[in-house]
This record gives sequence, C-alpha cells and structure tokens, in this order.
Amino acid sequence: MRILLITPPMVQVNAPYAATPVLAGFLKSNGFDVSQVDASLELALALFSARGVESIRTAIKRRFRKRKRQPAAVAHFLAHAATFRDTVDPVIRFLQGHDPSLALRIAGRDFLPEGPRFAGLGRPGSTTATAGMPDESLAWAFGALGTHDKAVHLASLYLDDLVDAIREGVDKRFDLARYGESLAAGAPTFDGLARALGRQPTLVDGLIDAFAEKALRAHGPDVVGFTLPFPGTVYGAFRMARRIKALQPHTTVVLGGGYASTELRGLRDPRVFDSVDFVVLDDGEQPFLRLLAHLQARALPLLQLMENAPPGRVVETGLVRTFFRAGGRVVFAAGPAEAVAPPCDDAGAPDFSGLPLDRYFAMAEMLNPMHRIWSSVRWNKLMLAHGCYWHQCRFCDTHLGYIRQYRATPAAMLADRIETVIAQTGQTGFHFIDEAAPPAVLRHLAEELIRRRLAITWWGNIRFEAAFTPELTELLARSGCVAVTGGLEAAHDRLLQVLDKGLTVEQAGHAARAFAEAGIMVHAYLMYGCPTQTEQETVDALETVRQFFAAGWLQSAYWHRFALTVHSDFFRHARDYGLRVEARPPASFALNEVPFRDGVEADHVMLGRGLRKAVYNYMHGVGLDADVRDWFDRPAPPAGLA
Repeated sequence: MRILLITPPMVQVNAPYAATPVLAGFLKSNGFDVSQVDASLELALALFSARGVESIRTAIKRRFRKRKRQPAAVAHFLAHAATFRDTVDPVIRFLQGHDPSLALRIAGRDFLPEGPRFAGLGRPGSTTATAGMPDESLAWAFGALGTHDKAVHLASLYLDDLVDAIREGVDKRFDLARYGESLAAGAPTFDGLARALGRQPTLVDGLIDAFAEKALRAHGPDVVGFTLPFPGTVYGAFRMARRIKALQPHTTVVLGGGYASTELRGLRDPRVFDSVDFVVLDDGEQPFLRLLAHLQARALPLLQLMENAPPGRVVETGLVRTFFRAGGRVVFAAGPAEAVAPPCDDAGAPDFSGLPLDRYFAMAEMLNPMHRIWSSVRWNKLMLAHGCYWHQCRFCDTHLGYIRQYRATPAAMLADRIETVIAQTGQTGFHFIDEAAPPAVLRHLAEELIRRRLAITWWGNIRFEAAFTPELTELLARSGCVAVTGGLEAAHDRLLQVLDKGLTVEQAGHAARAFAEAGIMVHAYLMYGCPTQTEQETVDALETVRQFFAAGWLQSAYWHRFALTVHSDFFRHARDYGLRVEARPPASFALNEVPFRDGVEADHVMLGRGLRKAVYNYMHGVGLDADVRDWFDRPAPPAGLA
C-alpha cells in the first residue's frame, strides 16, 4: 500500500512544515511505503520563476484589458515585468543559499525593481528620511557586515511586491503563507468553499490542479493524506483532493491536522466527503494506523457497517477519532478511550526523505529580530514532549488532547532523534515546536547534548517561570540555545491570575533576564483585550514591557488581540468572567473562535495601534524613555509602574 502525505498551499517556504515528516517517520517505522510532497513550496516556486512571471503578466493583462485604473502593485509589476522576469530566478537561487555573491548586487539597491513594499526605506543612498525609514537605517539595522541579511530583507520585499501583484491582479485569495484563508477561518458552513471550488479556476488554481496530477503520476498512491494546520491551507487541500478523485476515484483521501482538530469537531456537512473519504482528529498516528489496517484487511465497507446503526450512534468500526460519510450522513467513529497518541518513545524520529530540502528559501520581510530567525533560516522541527506540562491557561485549548495530554520524551531518545535528523538533512539547526518546553526536559537534553559533544543551534517556546535560573539558562546556551519565545501575555499581575498563567510579572522578569544575560534572544508574546482588562491595565502592561526592553531583557515582542475559542476554559465558564457569547449561526462545518462582549468597555482598536507602534520602536531602541501614554491616540489616565 503506497501512502502519499501532502502539505497543501500555503504554509511556509523556509522549511518543511513538521506534520508530514513526523507522520511519515511513524508510518515508516510501522512498515508502510510513504512519500511526501510539499505543494506549498511547489506553488511558490512555480509563481516565483521566469515562467511564472510571464503567466502572471498574461493573466493581469487579460483581467485589466479594459480598465484604466490599476492598483499600485499591479501598475508597478506591469511597468517592470521584464525586470521581474529576468531577476526572479536569481533572487530565488540567492534566497535558497545557492548564489550568495548576489547579495552584493541586491544590497546595492540597483538590481531589483523596487515597488510599494520599499516605500518605507527611503531612496537608495539617502541620508535623510525622505520616504519613511532612510537608507542609512538599513545600514544601522543590519550593520556594516550585514550585507547578506540586508539583501535577504530587500529580496523579501521584492517578492512581497510580486505577491501583492498576484493578489490584486490575479487572485485576491493568494498570500505567501495562506490561500483562501477567509473561506475556512471560522466558516460555520461549507457553502463558501463549495462555491469557490466550483468557480472558474484562476492561474493559481490551475497550478494547484497540476500539482495534484503530478503527484499522482509520480507516486501512484493508494492513500493520500493532507495536513491542514491552518485555515489558509484548507481550500488548497480540497482543490487537490477534488482533482485526485476526478483522476483516480479509487484513491482514499484523508484530511487531518490542527485545523481539523480545532475547527471541525462538530462536522455535520456531508458535502465535505464529495472529494474526501475521511477526516481524522488530534494526533494522527493512531487514526491513520487504524484506517490503514481497515483498508488493508478489505474490511466491510463502512456504509454496510452503518446500515443497522441507530440514528446518532456509531457502531464499532475499528476506527479512531474519524469522520466519514455513510448513508448520506456524517458519522464519527470515536474508538476506544485508550486510543490516544502513541507514547513518545513509539512515535519515532521525523523523516524528511523525499522533500526537496535544498529548494526551500529564506524570507525576512520584517526587521523584527525574532521574525528574522523564524523565516530566514531553515530549521529542523522537533517536539520534546507531547502536550503542555502546565495546560491550565484559561485562554488556551486546554480541553483538547494536543494540550491536555502531556508526555515527555527521554533526553537520550531526543538526542538520538536529533542525530538521525542531522544525518537526513545535513542541517544542525532545530526549532523545538512544543507548546511550552519543560525546564526539566531542557536541562536533561542540554546535558545530553554536551555529553555527546553534539553541536547544534536551537530555539523554542517556554514559559517565563522561576525554574529558568541563571544556572539553567547558561547551561542551555552552552548546549546551543540562541533564542526563546514565551507568553508574557497581559503583562499585569491581576490579569495573569485571571488567565491562570501560574506566574507573576516579577517571576517573568527574572526568567527573561536570565535568558538575556546568557546571550539568548528573548521574544515575548503579548495579549490585550483580555477578559476584565481595563484601558488603564493595558497602559500599565505597556509600561512593564517598556521596562523589560529598557533593561535588555526583551529583544523582540508582538501584541495579539485576545480571541475566545470554544475549547478554552474562558468559553466554558464565560459568565464567570463577565463574557457574553454572541449569537452565531449553527455550525455544520467549522467552529473555533466565537464573537463575545466583555463587561469592561475599552477602545481596543485605539489601544492595539498604540501597543504595536510602541513595541516596533522599542525593538529599534527608540522611545524607551518616552511616557507610554504618548503612544496612544487618545490620552489614557496616568499609568503607574507595573
């Protein structure tokens, strides 16, 4: 039985998304023939090529043939289409690391056609802020020896100009990290996706269909599995699935991943299964294994199993956490309660074989230093543990298994997997993708890496807690840790209690300081608009963040607006926190984030603008001595120190 695992458009272009290598490693360890395709990367490379640029120009000219007015990105692209065609292949080779000498020409700012995305940089060679950030600020940001990083940033803006031209002139659903996201994000019904799939295909749609055909020819799969990590991958997956079924109807198509596990738990629309056979939830190893066993055994068709089932009940099928269609209705086979994720020592190492590792390319669109680490380096992705060891934050999906079911992996086994992945990929950079890396696991892993003299570079997400002492952070730095991200969230003691973060601002400060003094970059996730949060508390939170930046404990940060999800404790006990969940249409397809009203009135739009503006400047060392109230359009009451 041949299995093909696909990452659909669009996810990321700098490294393989972790889902298919993890599942491939597990299935191969169980004796299955598994191949992988990254259609997200393939779509980007098809568009960002000389041939792709010509196709984009043809499509735009056809669409705007009778229109006099053109969006700025479209006008710029058409005016410089020949230059885009001549430069795009060299730029992609440079970003892939295959032509580093091109950095000198790109950084000189006379090689690329600079469009709207460059507007904030000022004119090449300028020494005054004629158009926003002057050119000398690029030198300040990247340093005298930062030519390569500067070139990556400029090349990224160049590709963003091209993306804008595609979105405004060819397909409004396209973006570099998502495609058709609005069709799936919180969509209560399948109607929008069904309509989009039935419309006249765009240039992008045609490429996606072609990738599906190519994958069938190359791999001849019996089973195709799509990972849906985010809403921006759902349309591409359904489009590829539909094409696969049209060409090879007997192929079994399975959907899974983070989007399915969070948004499709109440799935009831049978149209989903016109092009898909099964939708699995949560960790995919056991559901996939049970499904393959069912197919291999040529068991009774599931429809036949369901014929005598009472309405609303599921007979024993042998499947686990799996939706399918039978008798015209959607059925869910939960399986035995003990059929959870495999123990960490059974999951095996990720398998990257078959993925074109030398074709992924770096991006650095923003000067946020943490964003540059995320997107400008190809990281091998690995999990240290399953679930979250804290799993109590009230805003998180704590009622789902991927958070609630915590199991750590022994340090020796982690080091073995790291060595296996290095042998596969030739790369020693690792991103540990845990919800929160446990301090004890990190300590044991660091000691094991040092004992083996295994030189790697790594970063991951942590909780800013007291366990991260100077002694531990120095050990982590010696083992190769270069950066951490962590949730400082509301940055206010009362609100941290409301969120049940299990820490205080003071504890978070000690942890951030320990990391920073060990030479480890620190990025904070920040949250505003939390339940019961007042405007004054938001201003106070910014003062705390200002102090962290001024002390050198933070180098990077980002503010998120609070969102209420149905799998969180806040949703299940909304009234206890003064939240009123607003009426919404019945969901037969996706359901995750829900609208709500807080009992506390606050202008979160105004606050969000000020918070983002302040942090952007703090990351550049600007405004650290200014009164935090000055960042907001409307004056707030005097802020006390946090």
